[in-house]
Amino acid sequence: MTKTVTLQEFIMDGQAAFPFVSGQLTRLLTDLAIGAKIVNHQVNRAGLAGILGATDNINVQDEQQQKLDVFADRTFQRILTAGKSVAGIGSEEREDFILCGDAGRHGKYVVMIDPLDGSSNIDVNVSIGTIFSIHKRTTPMGEPLTDEDFLQPGDRQVAAGYILYGSSTMLVYTTGTGVNGFTLDPAVGEFFLSHPGMQFPEHGSTYSINDALLSRATPPVRTFIDGCRETSDPAFRARYIGSLVADFHRNLIHGGIYLYPSLVGKPEGKLRLLYECAPLAFIAEQAGGSAEDDQGRIMERTPSHLHERVPFYVGSRHLLHALNACRKAPVN
Repeated sequence: MTKTVTLQEFIMDGQAAFPFVSGQLTRLLTDLAIGAKIVNHQVNRAGLAGILGATDNINVQDEQQQKLDVFADRTFQRILTAGKSVAGIGSEEREDFILCGDAGRHGKYVVMIDPLDGSSNIDVNVSIGTIFSIHKRTTPMGEPLTDEDFLQPGDRQVAAGYILYGSSTMLVYTTGTGVNGFTLDPAVGEFFLSHPGMQFPEHGSTYSINDALLSRATPPVRTFIDGCRETSDPAFRARYIGSLVADFHRNLIHGGIYLYPSLVGKPEGKLRLLYECAPLAFIAEQAGGSAEDDQGRIMERTPSHLHERVPFYVGSRHLLHALNACRKAPVN
């Protein structure tokens, strides 16, 4: 019988393979897993605990906060701040970053987090998730953090991952040496390695886009979607959940492409570079996929502010290549 590997064992084995890595990253990943368990518990009992529905608050994204948004944000902030390895936190739910400890003078890492992605689906019991990204601080230890510590390009990420709260709860992450997925066993309250070495299938079978956006999308995107609809492959189909983590995860498992394009009157799209696009781009590339905006590779883009939005196209490489071919085609 093969021994089942826990997340904690996997993280510790990874640290042993890289002696130069400090225990702070190990502690940080462990803290994120603890936060995931707490949020998962509340997500599963939200209807009974009276925390379904919206609050009276509007967040920095001009979106009405859900009660679980607030709970998840406070939970991860509390746990990461107490862990001593984090100097600062940027949250999609907050206008400015949070300094931990002594004005961010201590702690090796900066965390960017979307505490509860897809929260508009909470009340109808659709899968939602958490997305996180970890960077090393750029300011010397002992000095206060600055904006530059948070506004780093994706290719400087130390680790990135997501937690999917669905029919089963999964934590998927990368530290730059491949992508591995862990499933929570609620009976023992532990994440176990269930999806080692995750890779996008060579041939994707799904395209994911909000059909209501197409009339305002750019011509290359409309041409690409027309091609997807007209393909002779009966296995190629449209699937769109409306929860980014769930859509990304399905395409990672089965192969496919997710698109949230630039729009007429909204050229920057909707998704946040630091909290959603960069971490999922890191995971995609480590899993053999690609991630781009209208200008090129997402991982090379340096953000200008905490809540910058970008168009986002992510998934199997051959489908990204097909999209790029539509961009390069002459306009009739």
